[in-house]
Amino acid sequence: MLLSPRKLRYRKPQRGKMKGAASRGTEVAFGEFGLQSTSNAWVSARSIEAARRAMTRYIRRNGQVWVRLFPNKPVTNHGSESVMGSGKGSVDHFVCVVRAGRVMFEMGGISEDQAREAMRLAAMKLPVSTKFIVRDQVSL
Repeated sequence: MLLSPRKLRYRKPQRGKMKGAASRGTEVAFGEFGLQSTSNAWVSARSIEAARRAMTRYIRRNGQVWVRLFPNKPVTNHGSESVMGSGKGSVDHFVCVVRAGRVMFEMGGISEDQAREAMRLAAMKLPVSTKFIVRDQVSL
C-alpha cells in the first residue's frame, strides 16, 4: 500500500526549492542503525515502499524497521500528447522532499552487518546517495 496524505492544505502546490541541508531529522532517534541521505531529491511513495520491502525481506521480518519519510507533496502531470495551455495537470503521485543529512530509515534488533546489507539493498531503490550510520556516531 503506497503512502499518501489523507488531506491536503493545497491540492496543487508549486514545485519549490531543494537546496541546502536538512535542519531536522538528522540523527538516529528510534533504532540503532540508520540510512542517511547525502544529497537532495524528491523520493516518491513508490521508492519508499520498494526500499521498505527490500529491507524487511532481507532481515526476514526480524528486528524492527522505522520509515522516517512521508510523501506529502503532490506532483501533477499533464499526460502525453496534450496541447499547451488548459491549466495545470491533475495530481499524479506524491513525493517527499529529502535534503542532505536526513535519516530516511532506521533499524533495530539485528546485527550491524545484517543492517548494513539491508540498508544497502534499500539504498539501491532510492534516487539519493546515502550512507549507513550507527546511533552514537557523528553525522553529516
